[in-house]
Amino acid sequence: MSQTLKAQSAPARQMWPLYAAGFTTAFGAHGIAANLGGFSEDAVTSLLVLGGLLALYDGAEVLLKPVFGTLADRIGARPVLLGGLVAFAAASALYAVADSPGWLWAARLGQGAAASAFSPSASALVARLNPAAKHGRAFGSYGFYKSIGYTLGPLLGGVLAWAGGLRLLFAVLAVLGAAVAVWAAVAVPVVPPLPKARQTVLDLARRLADPAFLAPTGALAAATAALSVGVGFLPVSGRAAGLGTVATGAAVSVLAACAAVVQPKAGRAIDDGRLTTRGGIAAGLLLTAAGLACAMLPGLTGVLSAAALIGAGTGLITPLGFAALASSTPQERLGQTMGSAELGRELGDAGGPLLVAAIATTTTLTYGYAALALLLAVGPVAGLTRHRFSQKSP
Repeated sequence: MSQTLKAQSAPARQMWPLYAAGFTTAFGAHGIAANLGGFSEDAVTSLLVLGGLLALYDGAEVLLKPVFGTLADRIGARPVLLGGLVAFAAASALYAVADSPGWLWAARLGQGAAASAFSPSASALVARLNPAAKHGRAFGSYGFYKSIGYTLGPLLGGVLAWAGGLRLLFAVLAVLGAAVAVWAAVAVPVVPPLPKARQTVLDLARRLADPAFLAPTGALAAATAALSVGVGFLPVSGRAAGLGTVATGAAVSVLAACAAVVQPKAGRAIDDGRLTTRGGIAAGLLLTAAGLACAMLPGLTGVLSAAALIGAGTGLITPLGFAALASSTPQERLGQTMGSAELGRELGDAGGPLLVAAIATTTTLTYGYAALALLLAVGPVAGLTRHRFSQKSP
C-alpha cells in the first residue's frame, strides 16, 4: 500500500461498498433465518429441517472464515471480497430459480460459504484502507451498517416472504449481492498483499494464543453471545410476562438500534483518546451483563431495559474489539486475524443461546440469563480487582 493510503483515511466512496458488504452479510443471515419457518407457502414446516438449515449456514462460516481470511492475505482481500459477493449472488439466485427443497439446502450452504469469504475480507480492507488512528471510526461505521442489516433483515425479509415467498427473498438477495459486487469492483482500490515471512503452524498457534488476540476476540465472542441471547430469548420472556408480539418485537428493535447508534460513537471516542480499549471493552461487558441481569426482571420494564443495555454494551465492545485486533496485527496477516476473530464470534453466537437454553431447561430462563451475566462480568471485575490490588501493593 502506498504511503498516502497509510497516512490518511480512505475517501467515503471507497468505504461505502465495504459498509454495504457488511449490511449484505447481516441482512442475508438474519433475513432468511427469521423467515425460513414463517408463513409463506414455501416456508419450512419441519423443526428438524429448520434446525439443519440454520446450522448449515453457521457451520459453513465456522469452518471457512479462517480459511478465506488466510487466502485474503495471500492473494489480496479485494479479489476474495468480490468473489464472495458474486458467489453469494449466485447461491441466492440458485433457489430463486430452482424452487425446490433440495436446492434450498444448496443455496443456504452456498450463502454461508460466500459470506465466509467476503465478511472477513471486508473487515481486513476496512483496516488496510485506514490508518490506525482512524480504525475506531472506520469499524464503528462498519458495525453501524451491519447492525442495520441485522435490524432490517427479519422485518424487510418478512415483508418479502409474505409478498412472494422465500423465492422473492432469495431473488432480492441475489440482486443485492450482485449490485454490491459491481459497486466494490468500481470503487474499492486494489490493495496488494504485503510480503510476509513464512509462518509455521506453531507460529500461528502462538499468535492466536497471544493475549493481544485472545482478549478482544473473547470480548467479541461474549458480545455476540449476549446479542444472540437477547434476540432469541427476550421475546420468550416478553410472552411469558403476557406481552404481545408488538411489544416483544419492539424490544428486539431497541436492542439492534442501541447497538447501531453506540458503535460509531464508541469508534470516535477511541480515536480521539477519550476512551481506552481496555476500559471501553470492560465497560461494554459490564453494561451487557447488567442488561442480562435486567432480563431477569418481570414485565415490559425488564425486557426493554435489558434490550437497551445489551444493545449499548455490545455496540461498545464491537468496534473497540476489531480496532484492537487491527492495531495489534501485522498488516500482512490482517485477513487471517479477522477470519479467526469472526470464528470466535460465530462460536459465541452459537454458544450463548446453547448455554442459556441448557440451564433454562433444567431450571428457568431467569437462571440462564444469570449464568451468562456472571460469565460476562467475571473478566472486568477480576481485572479491576487486580488493578486495585497492584496499586495498594508496595
